Amino acid sequence: MKDLLKDQVAIVTGGTAGIGTEIVKTFVENGAKVIFTGTNVENGEKICKEIQAVYGSESVHFYPCNIADFTQVQHLFKNILEKFHKVDILVNNAGITKDKLLMKMTEEDWDSVLAVNLKSCYNTCHAIVRPMMKARKGSIINISSVVGISGNPGQLNYASSKAAMIGFSKSLAKELGPRQIRVNCVAPGYIETKMTDQLKSEQKLEISSKIALGRIGNPQEVANAVLFLASPLSEYITGHVLVVDGGM
Repeated sequence: MKDLLKDQVAIVTGGTAGIGTEIVKTFVENGAKVIFTGTNVENGEKICKEIQAVYGSESVHFYPCNIADFTQVQHLFKNILEKFHKVDILVNNAGITKDKLLMKMTEEDWDSVLAVNLKSCYNTCHAIVRPMMKARKGSIINISSVVGISGNPGQLNYASSKAAMIGFSKSLAKELGPRQIRVNCVAPGYIETKMTDQLKSEQKLEISSKIALGRIGNPQEVANAVLFLASPLSEYITGHVLVVDGGM
């Protein structure tokens, strides 16, 4: 079980907190060499050192990057390919929220969330698709959300970006399938992160009461789903949305 990703090179965006960090750790534990990005340099360097202390200096590498910036992404991925010679797995996990009702949502609130959550997928996939096509293999996993399926009041920008990510993934899966490159989504429900930490106890109880399993999920449970889609265990799955929401 611990060598599901042996000899694989993976890029994980938004790896400096929450679900992203758990994906990085899970990939390393399963034998992958992981490059992760983020804008929180202090957190990124700390996480990198902690993992390297256990698995060695070559197990994981951190690169600061504004993943919404096309030029930055092109430059970073070019450097990664020159250093590591290939990328087998790409996980688009970077995401932000700026929750407001539409009448109070500014243009900047809309644009920034769409840029980080959706345009970043275009940026990274555009940068990696040719090498993957040449290798005739690869797995791309985009982290969407259940609100991209159901919608949510006060999250028009976030829900729109996550819904569009699903359409992006299904379309790209059809484009890249003939080259044996798989593209899938994971759509988490309520997960224990800094965002849910801000909820009051009564809010958490109310949310849990609407979930079949009766509780909020944890980042490891999402990382396990991502690991499955990154690994050979899912080699005949593409264009799929794997919902991880405890039956919400």
